[in-house]
Amino acid sequence: MSDSLERRLDEIEQLLNNLVLETQRGIPIIVEGLSDAKSLNKLRVKGNFFFAKTQGKSFESALGEIESSGKDEVILLLDFDKRGREMTFNLKNRLENRRIKVNLIFWKKFLGLIGRDVKDVEGLATYIQTLYTKLGKYFPDQIY
Repeated sequence: MSDSLERRLDEIEQLLNNLVLETQRGIPIIVEGLSDAKSLNKLRVKGNFFFAKTQGKSFESALGEIESSGKDEVILLLDFDKRGREMTFNLKNRLENRRIKVNLIFWKKFLGLIGRDVKDVEGLATYIQTLYTKLGKYFPDQIY
């Protein structure tokens, strides 16, 4: 069992490394809210975040903010539950209609790796910390 956990943790860390590289290239990440961004920050994923669901802001307003940023590509990383999946594909279609390239690679890979164990991006850092603990490893403030 620890071998499979070790492999899963390695795959997640590699995926996070790749996500960091994309944000360093200036590609923004769309998450549902501030808690999701904070969780990703704990995992060394910094950069420009857009929020699809924020207090007092309509979905159309969020779309307009993304479009007015002038970015022609975004990474979509919404929650992994049923509502998050629906929102992901709705937002993907609406952004592509506005000629913005949508990267779903990270969302799909995270969903495949942890989708049964984690329902939202906010829980990602805690989940990884739990994997470290189960494997008897130290979880630093930022894992890289």
